[in-house]
Amino acid sequence: MKVLIVGGTSFVGRAVAFAALDAGHDVTVINRGQTETDLPPSVTRLLGDRQSDLSALDGLHFDVTVDAIAYRPHDVAVLRTALGDRGGHHIQISSISAYEDPPETGATEATATLWSEAPTAPDAAITAESYGPLKAACERSAEELFGDQLTIVRPTYVIGSHDATMRFPYWVQRIGRGGSIAVAGPRTNALQFIDARDLGEFVVKLANNATLGAFHVAGPYPAPTFFGVMEQIAELIAPSETKLVEVSARHVSSHHLDSRFPLWSGPHNETVMDLDPAKALGAGLTLRSLRESVGDVQAWWDDRDWPAWWLTREQEAMLVRTNAR
Repeated sequence: MKVLIVGGTSFVGRAVAFAALDAGHDVTVINRGQTETDLPPSVTRLLGDRQSDLSALDGLHFDVTVDAIAYRPHDVAVLRTALGDRGGHHIQISSISAYEDPPETGATEATATLWSEAPTAPDAAITAESYGPLKAACERSAEELFGDQLTIVRPTYVIGSHDATMRFPYWVQRIGRGGSIAVAGPRTNALQFIDARDLGEFVVKLANNATLGAFHVAGPYPAPTFFGVMEQIAELIAPSETKLVEVSARHVSSHHLDSRFPLWSGPHNETVMDLDPAKALGAGLTLRSLRESVGDVQAWWDDRDWPAWWLTREQEAMLVRTNAR
């Protein structure tokens, strides 16, 4: 098959590209050309920006289009205009953030509800509050424009190497250092995740089978706790004498350090972090072990610098010390 990936060089799009290549497909990616990539020469690279110019797609035909970076309904419409009917089966990568928090755990695609209202401006600001509603609005736009050939994939937190957000890598690197490690509470909050490689392979399976419909991609199920996942990582890679210290959410917030705890859902448990992935599993989703994801990040990290937005040693020591009082 001829596969087009919109945004195919970074993390999720990259994972889809490699999965498609491994499956023997002819892969083309289109992006702004601003992200370094390790895609092989066999991938066709097109330069384009849906905010200004997608003329590189003129006259091209594809069997499958995977849109990995639609953030506003306007983005969906612009791509449809550029491709016309030449894009084939349309697979849109959305997010579980498109759901309102379900009333109970174990929600399915049939029982979870999408956000009903979202900003409408073509250049609407993407914030923590608007991201989910905008993703839901993108889905509605895709339904209108690609409805008879549309698949929607809603991943939860994506983990693994090549993660530009550095969310999961933070925990792998921090726990690998050992010592007293601050973990924001409550310890009972749920956490689901999906390895980028599993997500990419699932998208390609949907393409291979021409599977339509919506799927949320989340595991394990039932969901482990946020603190429990950190304990699992510690069992895999932490030095001896490592100690995980639960720091209260109020303590974290009082020092304005909420953003320094990646993958943390905040002071309250979110049922959207405990979804039932049975539909996706039935369609071919497979979930690799946490051990494999941790090892993938370790092998990729090499000697990268500690990002400035991660928790510093001094901030962490203060939280651990003052939390005990």
